[in-house]
Formats: sequence, structure tokens, C-alpha cells
Amino acid sequence: MRIALLLLAGLFSLTAQAAPAPVATFDRSHWPEQLDSPALFDVASRAEILGFARVLGESEKLDQGALAARLNLRQVNLLSINSVRQRLWQRLWRNYDLAQKSCEQDASFCYAIDDLADFRKQTASFEVAADSFYAGWVEPGRAFHEHYLNELLRKAALFPQTASEIERFSDLERNGDELNDRLFLLTFDGGPSLAGGSTDGLTEFLRRQRLGATFFVLGNNLQNRRDKTSLAELRALYKGQCVGLQGWQYRSHGQWQGWQDSVLRSQARVQGDLPEQYVPLFRPPYGQRRADSQAFFASQHLQVVLWDIDAQDQGPLSSEQSAQRVLTLMLLWRKGLIQFHDAQPKAQEVVAWLLKQTAQSGIGWEDCRNFGEKS
Repeated sequence: MRIALLLLAGLFSLTAQAAPAPVATFDRSHWPEQLDSPALFDVASRAEILGFARVLGESEKLDQGALAARLNLRQVNLLSINSVRQRLWQRLWRNYDLAQKSCEQDASFCYAIDDLADFRKQTASFEVAADSFYAGWVEPGRAFHEHYLNELLRKAALFPQTASEIERFSDLERNGDELNDRLFLLTFDGGPSLAGGSTDGLTEFLRRQRLGATFFVLGNNLQNRRDKTSLAELRALYKGQCVGLQGWQYRSHGQWQGWQDSVLRSQARVQGDLPEQYVPLFRPPYGQRRADSQAFFASQHLQVVLWDIDAQDQGPLSSEQSAQRVLTLMLLWRKGLIQFHDAQPKAQEVVAWLLKQTAQSGIGWEDCRNFGEKS
């Protein structure tokens, strides 16, 4: 009977999910201004917030069948989708309220909005005139917002049967929402690379920029790296950085029977090898973890850390496409944890591009040690 149920669950998973659509990308050349001041960052941020809010509102007019068809799914969890929508509305209004504080310096995309109800009403009729300075942004921006919303709603539609970063299981999990406005944290998954690989160049680059990032490492990768080099070289690799854990191997910790052992082994390895860089943070591969896992993590003095901005640097996007996606999401969410993969050579190129594009924008980079030691 148990085998039959497992087979049926697997069959449902295959029929409920189809291949996801290509990830959202946006060519920033469609935006006519450089983000070379805090006020211009806010102008672009207000535009992204209003544009995304409009397509979010339009999606609420779809019935369950139309929504499933749009997301290329057989079934959707409408309760989960509505919960995510409600959270998105709250955050969009909060972000817009912050972004409109500079309206006296530049009134572009500024409206007299005092609360969430007014915000929803305004965004429902949001338009940009055909002769506007920003007219060239409208259609490419709308396409990005629709594709990105589909990404979020698809994850919501599958949650919690397929866990992801779209929702927290408890307030003990962190996703960057607690950061201050305009503050971002660089995070990297799946490393370290082989000796002389992309992790080496990236950590050296970050040190030159006087930046500290959080690296969520795999226990087997860390052990192989140490065995083929030395403990001293491993510690030099992560000098000035923070190191959390991602389990012993890059595998879903949602259904794996050995997930607890994976966490404990990797925790012991990181604490033992990198005591100065260790931070008590765990990032689940693919964002997948058990809904009832919080007691275990609390017993190990670990916090689950998700993300809210993904670079999609493991897929087919070029480094420039990945960078422009991240910057657009930074404008939309105004703070958060950015997920990269340091085993991907493009990660350093993306970070370098972002630093150049935002140098005068008034944003900041959260200190990884400060973030990692918060309880």
C-alpha cells in the first residue's frame, strides 16, 4: 500500500508540474536614466513597483482554471497563491511609500497615495503616456513583470507540497525582509569550486572591494577542497568572508531521509575547518526543506536562510542578463538577499557589473558577520 501511495504521489507530481517558462529578463537599456543618485534610484524603483503591482492586480481577475493554464500547471494551490499575493501587496505598498520620500527632488511616478487601498486603486489604472520620456520602458518592463510574476505564482501554486523560497514556514526562517531599506546581502551557494576555480577569483575580488559575502558551502566540496590543498589554504580562501552551510551535498532536504545527517556533517566540517568564518546559517538547496524542521534547526542553533532576489546564474542567462535581472529586482524589492552560485564563473562578472551600476545610487551592502550573528 505504501509503495502504491508513493507511486501515486510521484505521478501527481509529474502531472501537476510542467516545464517552467523561461526566466524573466530585462534589458536595462530600455530605462533612459543612469542610477547615479539616490533620487534616480527611487524614480526607477517607483516605476518597477507600479508596473509590477499592475500586473499583480490583473492576475487576480483570473479564475483557478485560467491561472493554472497561465502557469502551465494541471492544478494550483489557490490558498497559497492568495497568501503570497497578499504578502506581495503589503511589501509593494511599503516599498512605494519609502520610494516616494524623494518625490520633492524628482516627481516622476509620484502620486498622492496614503495607504494600501489607495495604492491598489492607483496601480490598477497605472499608465505611461506614449510621448513620455519613459515610454520605451513600458512594454519591455511589462513583459518582465508578467514573466517574473509567473515565476512567483508558480512557486506559490506548488507550495507547500514543493517547498521553495516563496514562503517561510515560520518566523524563525529569514529571507532578508528584516534588512533596512536599500540594504542588500550578497550570498553564494554550492561551493567551493575546485582549487583555482571561480570561488578563488570571487573571494579575492570581494576582498579588494572590501565586501563580505555569505558563502553557503557543501560539506563534500569543502572536504575535497581541503584534502587536495590544505587547511591553511582553505582558510585563506574565505578570509574576510562568512561561511554558512548547505548540507553535505546539493540535494533537496525536503524529502531526503538523511537530511538531518547531511546538515550535522556539514556543520561539523565548517565549524571545524573555518571557525573564524563560520556563521550558524543553513540554506536549503532549491529552497526545499521540511515544514516540521524548525525544532531540529533550533536545537542545532541554526537559522534557515532563504532569499528574495535570484540571479538565475546557473541557467542559460549570460552574465549581463543575470546582472540586469538582479538590478531590476533590487529596484522592485529595495532590499534583500541576493542568491548567486560561486561555482559559476559568471557570478563575479555579475557582482562587478552591479557594483559599477549602483556605485552612486545610495544603496548599501549588509555586513555578512552582522547578518549572520543576528538571532
